[in-house]
Amino acid sequence: MKKRALLKSALFALTAALGSAAQAQNTPIRFQLDWRFEGPAAFFLLPVAKGYFRDAKLDVNVDAGTGSGAAVQRVASGSYEMGFADLAALMEFHANNPDTLNKPVAVMMVYNNTPAAVMALKKSGIRTPADLAGKKLGAPVFDAGRRAFPIFQKANAIPGVTWVSMDPPLRETMLARGDIDAITGFSFTSLLNLEARGVKLDDVVTLPYPQHGVKLYGNVIIASPRLVRENPAAIKAFLAAFTRGAKDVMANPDAAIDSVKARDGIVNVELERRRLKMAIADAIASPDARAEGFGQVNPGRLSLMASQVSDAFSTKTRVSPEAVWNGTFLPTKAELNILPPVKK
Repeated sequence: MKKRALLKSALFALTAALGSAAQAQNTPIRFQLDWRFEGPAAFFLLPVAKGYFRDAKLDVNVDAGTGSGAAVQRVASGSYEMGFADLAALMEFHANNPDTLNKPVAVMMVYNNTPAAVMALKKSGIRTPADLAGKKLGAPVFDAGRRAFPIFQKANAIPGVTWVSMDPPLRETMLARGDIDAITGFSFTSLLNLEARGVKLDDVVTLPYPQHGVKLYGNVIIASPRLVRENPAAIKAFLAAFTRGAKDVMANPDAAIDSVKARDGIVNVELERRRLKMAIADAIASPDARAEGFGQVNPGRLSLMASQVSDAFSTKTRVSPEAVWNGTFLPTKAELNILPPVKK
């Protein structure tokens, strides 16, 4: 009996050692999200939970973020190998840091349409972009919608507006209290945050940028130049595993939220399910995404956005679309054909 116990213990130790050795062979990827563990984070957390990255010989660790600008800088600094960030923020970083060698590049499009929008309460009298003239708008200084507002403003011939800055948790609160006339933000974030503050969605006017002449791309997966140089195979493996997980998320978003709940036990599951479905409908499986293909970009549209960002952000140098985008790591078009059928 004693010998059998010793043999069993030795076999267990050997199995554990072999498992650890196999894990050690996987390429570590530190991944920086743009924001907190909310519904859309399921696109990255589900393939971790289901072992898709592990199957691709990757050891992926996903961290919550504090904004796209921070995500770009953390990948640029080498703290993270890959991340998720607004393409406009990446373009701005490139154009404002022309001499910096470690500029991340976008390797996959996820939010084909920016989720940025202007939101106001109906009682404000705001119904169209023209009604924003002379109004008081609020958003954090780094908000993607606020940064891109000059493009929206130009496209809709809106005269001057006044900006009020605040920390992110106060944005929807100040609109609900009437301290400001309108806010900018990602629609699937701000609308549900307003609802959580007692505002009925029927009482909110939403002006999505893509529906008002601003066809900006939204969030992309970015990679560090060092990873591009030293391990391009890891990027390809990551995008293939991510695509596999994205297909699952869009096929069953209700179940996908379990992966978010597992990382942040205090999330409101029903709220995040709704947020994820809004993100899929508005930004990921949009008509533009279906026309261009999931994960891909249209060169002409990318060039137009580069020019618009250069002008709106008053960058030190002009944005080079060829410098910010590298689509050579993408899965095949057939493998990227994962968008769910259009609901009739």
